[in-house]
Amino acid sequence: LRQASAILESLIREIDEFGIAPNVDDNAASGFTQITRICERFHLVARQLRARHADRPTLDVEDEYDVQDLLHGLLQIFFDDIRREEWTPSYAGATSRMDFLLKTEQIVVETKRTRKGLEAKRLGEELMVDIQRYQSHQDCKTLVCFVFDPEGRIVNPRGMERDLAGSRSGIKV
Repeated sequence: LRQASAILESLIREIDEFGIAPNVDDNAASGFTQITRICERFHLVARQLRARHADRPTLDVEDEYDVQDLLHGLLQIFFDDIRREEWTPSYAGATSRMDFLLKTEQIVVETKRTRKGLEAKRLGEELMVDIQRYQSHQDCKTLVCFVFDPEGRIVNPRGMERDLAGSRSGIKV
C-alpha cells in the first residue's frame, strides 16, 4: 500500500506539472490545449494580417482591444459559447469584467498588451489582482493570462509566467 501510494502521488505531481488537474474534465483539458495553441501562434497570425495582398488595408494589433478582437475571432474556431466581458464578484470594493469566459470549459481568458507604461512590474501587479478577482467567480476553474508583447518589453517572460502560474484557491493559472 505504501508503494502504491507513493506511485499515485508521483503520478498526481506529474499530471499537475503538465497542466491538467486530476479532476478537470475532458472539455476543460481539451479547451486549455486549444487556447494554448492559439496563444502560441497569435503573433504569427497578427504578423500575417499586416502582409496583405496588393497593399490592402489591414488589422494592426496596436492596443488591447485589437488583441481582444483578434483573439475572439480565433477562439470562435474551437468554442461555441464565448462570453465577453462577464462581470466578476466584488474584490477589495471593486468589480471588473473578464475578457472572455468559456462557460462550458470553465476557463477565463484575460488579455493584456504591453505598451509604454504597462511593462513587466505593472503588468505583473495587474495580473495578480485579476487572479484574486477571478478566484471567486463560480465559472472560473482555469485562468489563462495571454500577454501580447510584440516589442519585447518584458525582459524575462518565462520568469513572469513561472511566478504567476500554479494553483491558487481552487483555480489553475
